[in-house]
Formats: sequence, structure tokens, C-alpha cells
Amino acid sequence: MIALLVGRQEEVWEDEEGEKLKRSSSFRRPRFWLRRRRSPWPPEGTRDRATPQEQPCSSVLLNLPSIHTDLGLSWMPQRGADLTEETQRTEHPVPHFNHYKFDSASNKNVVPDEAIGIVEDFPPVPMPDSLQHYTEAELKEIEKRLKRKADFTIMPIVGILYILNYIDRQNLAAAKLQGIMEDLNMSTTEFATAVSILFVGYLPFQIPSNLILSSITRPGAYICTATIIWGAISAATAAVTTYKSLLAVRVILGAVEAVFFPGVIYLLSSWYTKRELGKRFAGLYIAQQVGNAFGGLIAAGILKLDGVHGIRGWRWLFIIEGAATVGVGLFCVFFLPEYPYNARMLKPVERDLAVWRLEREAGASEANEDIGTLKGFLLGLQDPKLYVIIFMNMMSQVQGSIANFFPSIVNTLGYGHYETLLLTAPPYVLAGIVYFIITWYSDRTNNMYRVILTCICIACATYIIALSTLNTAARYTAMMLMPFSSVGPQLMLYKIINQHLPRPIAKRAGAVAMTNAIGGISNIWMSYLFIGAPHYYPAFGALFAAAMVFLVTITGYRFYVLRENKKLDEGGEVAQRAMRHGITQQQLQMGWRYEGL
Repeated sequence: MIALLVGRQEEVWEDEEGEKLKRSSSFRRPRFWLRRRRSPWPPEGTRDRATPQEQPCSSVLLNLPSIHTDLGLSWMPQRGADLTEETQRTEHPVPHFNHYKFDSASNKNVVPDEAIGIVEDFPPVPMPDSLQHYTEAELKEIEKRLKRKADFTIMPIVGILYILNYIDRQNLAAAKLQGIMEDLNMSTTEFATAVSILFVGYLPFQIPSNLILSSITRPGAYICTATIIWGAISAATAAVTTYKSLLAVRVILGAVEAVFFPGVIYLLSSWYTKRELGKRFAGLYIAQQVGNAFGGLIAAGILKLDGVHGIRGWRWLFIIEGAATVGVGLFCVFFLPEYPYNARMLKPVERDLAVWRLEREAGASEANEDIGTLKGFLLGLQDPKLYVIIFMNMMSQVQGSIANFFPSIVNTLGYGHYETLLLTAPPYVLAGIVYFIITWYSDRTNNMYRVILTCICIACATYIIALSTLNTAARYTAMMLMPFSSVGPQLMLYKIINQHLPRPIAKRAGAVAMTNAIGGISNIWMSYLFIGAPHYYPAFGALFAAAMVFLVTITGYRFYVLRENKKLDEGGEVAQRAMRHGITQQQLQMGWRYEGL
């Protein structure tokens, strides 16, 4: 391996007679210099007869092939390989960059003029000292252990909180079946306004909330505190007596709930690598579907309390579900972990590995980024890919608006109120199963485009059935497929954000919040289109149109990033533009590309 030395350095070797050989070098650093580890092989001319001085395990990065591969360094020769000048020129994954070589005659590292000013993110992320004495097998075991701890601690907690989040957000749809419109003298349009006005508070507060989250050290406490507050506000909905007071409570509820979803997405991306996020996002969306499914079952049971102690059933619904959220939030505030570097549930070596593996994947140490929160956010605004992703998410959330009126859609089958709430459960159970399958597939193949394409095609078929027939079997079959096919693409979009807009961290946090916030605007105007039961022509027509626009946009975006990847292989202006948008030089040298499509 090429050894680029800093200052004066000595290497000691023994020849076959036991005589020690020394070589030293000194050179003047170029303007931007590359620091590499010392070569474990003897100098040129002694390779066949000399053996290197015993190296400590700190050279683990040179000795573990799988870690070489994970780091994107599989082009480097392993111990004992013969590194020729031709190898240096041809085996680097990004030929345009890093055309440096080691001049054995002068014992100096030569950095050509074209490399000066390009390399700016080196040195590479080093392995922490605490990990360097572990073998490859031991590191893998530690990694399994820390992922197991995260999976059994973070995922159950955020899953339960997301169930409560969706139950508290959607219980107004269940309350409609028990007379809230009559009690508050609301028209159909006013009820649609009460549903949609939650997003007036929900959408604008997501971006500042996530920017705050990226700058604090206790995200778990922050998220759980918001959970306690929104539970109390949800319970307070039981006390409303007028339409205007309901609107006020819904706006405040939306503002507080804005903390949760983008915050959890960002928290998960701080614990898991890109290839691990798919299944965890699936777990989150499965929890959402559990909330939708069992929310209807729970609501059916609670609404039977109608008249107990002189309290209407829909008021009991808000009281019980809101109180449950407060209690769970108080419990979880003590157990939801923080970031990996300060997580109390991890041992020191597990913390170091958890942080290092993410920094290694990102191509630079995120912990040492000097880009501020506002600057990172503004960097996201300069990236045109973010606007395309936001638009695609808006089209996806148009389809996701079905959840706000799903009980009303199922009610068109002609069954009673309780039967309708029970019939809403199976579609969401199926959606949870399908979410796991599609994320497993996308993680395994690293392809999100096929999943999105399949979901959109199925969704379009369900909309056509809903528009064209009143046959009970056909309509309920379509309803069984609607939840997963309409919401499934959103899982893939959040994976695309983490792969295509990875750093700096403030940019990624802002991108997640902006995508969810601006995309959620569609929930406001879609609320007014669910009219004209049982066919709901305006709503399903808009859903079909949004699906087709989404399909065209994601296909165009796919061709765009594939073309960008080809240009990245050649270097030049596209690579410079990628670096201006936050991708590091080191990531490009390690083979970073726009993946997943």
C-alpha cells in the first residue's frame, strides 16, 4: 500500500541475515495533503527477502478484507499483494481524483497539480483506538450486539408512540360515526375543515423542530415530552363545546405532534446505516398501520360507553386515548435512548463502534462537522433534488390522505357503525405485512424504484374499482389493497432522502422535515374532495391523477440520477457540484453514488 508520510518517518526491517535495515523520508507537504497509514510491506527491492516488523492490531483496517469492502476500499491490495504503478493508476474507483503516486526513486509522494485544491475532506475517518485491538469476528459480534440493543429498545418505544400518535390524530374520524357533527352543529364542509386544520399547525412546525433536534443532545427526552403534551391536548378535545373551540384544539395538537414523525426519522438515521434503515422504517409504518387497525377496534369498544356518567361516547374516546398517551409518554421518557455517542444503554466500545460505522459510511466524521444548523438547512435549499423529492412526497401524501377518511369509505359498504370500524382493521393488518416485505426486498436489492412502481400500479387499480362499481366484494377487495399501495411509496422516499442527501446532518434533518411538512399540505385540500359518497368521484379522481404524476416524476428522477452517476465516474463539474451540495471528496473516492433507483 502507498504510504504517504508526514514529516520524517522511519521504518525498520530485518533482512535474512538478521541485520536491521532503516529507511527514512521527509518531504514538504503539498497544499492539500493526503495522509495514509504506513505500509506494512518492506521497501522496493527487499520484498522477496524481508519480512515486516511485527505490526500491532492497529492496522486492522489493512488486515480485514470485509472492512476493506465496507469502507469502499476493496480496490486496495491485501497483505502480500504486489502494488505496481499500474495498479495505482487503474484500480482506484474514481480515476479523475486522487491521481497521486509514490516515487520510489526519490522516496517522495507526488501529488499532481490537478489534485491540488480538490481534496478537502481528508484525513479519512480513523477507527477509534478502543476498537483497534479487536479482531474482525469480535467487531462483528459487537455490532450485532449494539444493533440488537437498538432494535429491542428504540423500535418498540417509537413504535408504541407512533401507534398513539396516529390514534390521537385519527380519532376524529371515529368520533364522526358517534355524533360529534350533530353535537357541535357541524356541516360536512366544517368537519372537513376540522380534519385538515390539524395540518395548519403540523406542517410549519416540523422544520424548526427537526433543526432543534439536530442541535440538542437529548432527542429522546424531547420527543417523549412532546408525546405527553399532545396526549394532554387530545384528552382536552373532550371538553370542546363549539366548532371554533374544536378548530383551536386541533391546530395546537398539530403543532405539538409535528415533533414526532420527522424527529423519529432523523433519530433512526442517527443509529442505523442506510442499508439497515429500510426494515426500521417498515417497523415504524407497521406501527402506523397497527394504530389504524386497532384504533378502529378500540374506538368501537370505547364508543359503547356512550351515556356513561352522562358523557357522550366520542368524548370518552378523546379522554381515554389522550390519558393513555400521557401515561405512556411519562414512562418512555426514561427509556428512549439518545444519540449513539451518549446512549447510556451502550458500553463505551459499543458507542465508539456505533458512531464510527455511521461516520465511515457517510465518508466523513459527522461529529466533527463545522457546518451550523442554519447553514446546513440553507445548503438543502440549494439542492434541486430536494424539491423533486418534496414534490413526489406531496403526490404520495395525496394518496395517503385516504387514512383520514377510511372509516367513511368503508361505511359506503352499508354496514353499521361498529361493523364499519371492525372492517377497517384487516386492510391495515395486511398493509403492515406488505410493508415488511417491500422494505426487506428494497434492503436486499437496494432498489426502491421497483417497489414504488408496483405500489402505484396496484393503487391505480383500486381507485378505478372504487370509481366504477358498487359491488361489495370488489370494493372491499380494493379497500384491502388501498392502505399499503397508497402509503408504501413514502417508505421508499425517506430511504432516498438518506441515500441521496446524506450530509451534512443539518441538511439531512431539514430535508426530512421539509419533505414531510410541504408534502403534507396535500392533506389540507384533499379533505374537501371526499364528498359524493359512495363513489367519491372528486377524491378518487384526484388520487388516480396524483398516482400517475408520481409515476412520471419518479421515472424522470431515476433517469436523472443514473446519468449523474455516469458523470460522477468521469469526475469534472458533476463531482464538484455534488461536493457543493454536501457530498465529501472522500465519499466520491470511496465510490459513493446515487443508489436505490
